[in-house]
Amino acid sequence: MAEIDVEPVERIEEDVVPTGIDAPEYVLYGGKGGVGKTTMAAATALASARDGTRTLVVSTDPAHSLSDTFEYDIPSEATRIREEIPLYAAEIDPDAALEEQAGMLGGENPLGGMLGDEDDGPMASLLGGAMPGADEAAAMQKLLEFLDDERFERVVVDTAPTGHTLRLLELPELMDTMVGRMMSLRQRFQGMMDGVKGMFGGGADDPEEGMDDLDAFKERIQDLRRTLRDPSKTDFRVVMIPEEMSVFESKRLLAQLDEFGIPVGTVIVNRVMENLADVTDSVDSSRFATPNLEECEFCQQRWEVQQGALREAQDVFRGHTIKRVPLFADEVRGEEMLRVVAACLD
Repeated sequence: MAEIDVEPVERIEEDVVPTGIDAPEYVLYGGKGGVGKTTMAAATALASARDGTRTLVVSTDPAHSLSDTFEYDIPSEATRIREEIPLYAAEIDPDAALEEQAGMLGGENPLGGMLGDEDDGPMASLLGGAMPGADEAAAMQKLLEFLDDERFERVVVDTAPTGHTLRLLELPELMDTMVGRMMSLRQRFQGMMDGVKGMFGGGADDPEEGMDDLDAFKERIQDLRRTLRDPSKTDFRVVMIPEEMSVFESKRLLAQLDEFGIPVGTVIVNRVMENLADVTDSVDSSRFATPNLEECEFCQQRWEVQQGALREAQDVFRGHTIKRVPLFADEVRGEEMLRVVAACLD
């Protein structure tokens, strides 16, 4: 069996790789864990910023590999990470975001702090129990702030693995239902609370306290829902690898996104065992090692597996724009390799 020669990538000239991307204001990358969403988001944001577009790339993935990809310690607040281009980045820590939003999203029950009620108390029962994913709700609140930030002309989001992403996408509906219950409870008990306040000279807590913030949060969630469903504003891109389980997972994600009315414009197949020249002519492919499909038995078997998955993906995602990114011998870290990936996505 022949070995695959692996050589380091030489420096890639700045003017070789195209700048800019053809995408709306918001670009979200989703998919199964470990398929390369962070790489795609980082490459997209870098290309976007290189043409002068003020771009923020934000990760809601608890793994926080965005810092490793850019080789830069990215904080939780949106921070400019490159001086020569308007590139900003942030990694949302769901636990830290939950603690920060504790006033409104207290504990497991997001309304517990505001109501002064325990998770297993009577008010929690009235609300249907503790709301799942309070940390993700807090992360979404943080994400909403970034989406509303006028400093940025484009926001690229590296979402958490599929299951977490779908829970985030369910939160607008869950929060809408929860807020509706709160409005009903407020009206139902308003008279009673007014009476209690009168008896004790106004000493009781004001039941209106915190409701204005909750109303505002509900409106922002509704705005998010509209934004996610508007293809002129948002492109949700599904990332997968050429393996049967990844195709299945991506198909399921596509169906669930369709249920939410969220359009998917692009499907990206990452780590395909093919020559870079088959994907883009913007980069000199001779600089990159490729699998030897003629003499390497292992490579041949893996290629057959990938070919089957690619054929299935073509059928499943017919009607979508499909982009391929080759399997690189080098780890995709740092701006030079990200620029190569961006060329594949161009």
